[in-house]
Amino acid sequence: MKLVKHLAGVAALALLPLLATPAAAAVSKAVGAALNQAAAAAKSGNAGAVGSAINNAKAAAKTPEEHAKVAQMAAYAYSRTGQYGKAAAELEASGQATPKALAELYYNAGDYTKAVALAKKAGGDEMTVLIAQAAIKQGHYAEAVSSYNKLIAANGPKPQYLENLAGAQYKSGDKKGYLATTEKLIKIDASPARWQTLLVEAQKNQMRPEAKLALFHLMDATGNLKRPEDISEFAKLAIVNNQPGVAQAVLTKAGGSLGSDPMTAKLAQAAAQRAQAAGANAASLAANPATAAQAGGAYFGLGQFPAAASAYGKAAAAGGPNADEAKVFEGIAQLKGGQGGAAKTTFASVTDAGGMKDIADLWKLYASTKG
Repeated sequence: MKLVKHLAGVAALALLPLLATPAAAAVSKAVGAALNQAAAAAKSGNAGAVGSAINNAKAAAKTPEEHAKVAQMAAYAYSRTGQYGKAAAELEASGQATPKALAELYYNAGDYTKAVALAKKAGGDEMTVLIAQAAIKQGHYAEAVSSYNKLIAANGPKPQYLENLAGAQYKSGDKKGYLATTEKLIKIDASPARWQTLLVEAQKNQMRPEAKLALFHLMDATGNLKRPEDISEFAKLAIVNNQPGVAQAVLTKAGGSLGSDPMTAKLAQAAAQRAQAAGANAASLAANPATAAQAGGAYFGLGQFPAAASAYGKAAAAGGPNADEAKVFEGIAQLKGGQGGAAKTTFASVTDAGGMKDIADLWKLYASTKG
């Protein structure tokens, strides 16, 4: 986080005296010429020329007014060229800067200890944000969490505060707090972009294939299934995990976005063949708890979500090592079939056994945005 938006105030402070009166009346010709050179160099982004011009202005300055204007221009020019440490030092030495302005400059310079000390002196919500961000930069995540919680308590759950709080919680390892904050964010804004941040992080985690399949379903539901490699992997996992109809639908929807290579054609052919066979055998598979999950996948691919939920429910009730897997897909089928309340209950019933709870929690969160 760069606090560059606040530097506009520093720039205005630096240039105002030069623009308000003719340079000759305010400062000597030598000082005025050097300051104008510094301003031009700053505008063009020439850091070396800025330093040379400022040094010339300092050497020529004689009066208190000239020294003040040199300091102001130095703060502006150094800031404009990204030399925040020099800008802060010049402005602080002049005695003209507020603690707030100096805190922002020292933050951007990477001197977080000094920035925090000045921010505490300045006070206010903006400075609390700076303190929190400085804590993150220093790896003091608990301090950042505390600062954002204070801001939220004082000002309400503003999205910017929640976003930063979630980031601090995630980095601190507070998984439960991160999920709770993200839930608040998504309830405010359940857009694909909001979900993308959460799902991209989830993809980085090691998970069993069934959990990843459920994650791809969620990516698809939230409008985040776009990358060809994700679409291909989704289709492969769906075929392997007895949802060939899902694979067929995903590949059909993707159309030509996956290209025309032979592997894609073979994948589409396998999905179509297995989907047909699964549909024909779904009823007999559903009758046996041991094969009910296969029936659930078949019904799911056919878009028969109540039947899919029932079959997955039978498999979950039978227990065993795959019960949580069946519960997750039972919940997805319930949600797609319009049974939002039942879906949330099903997702909540998933335990840590089998490693499916994390994805169940994400689906529960998604279900909560649907009423």
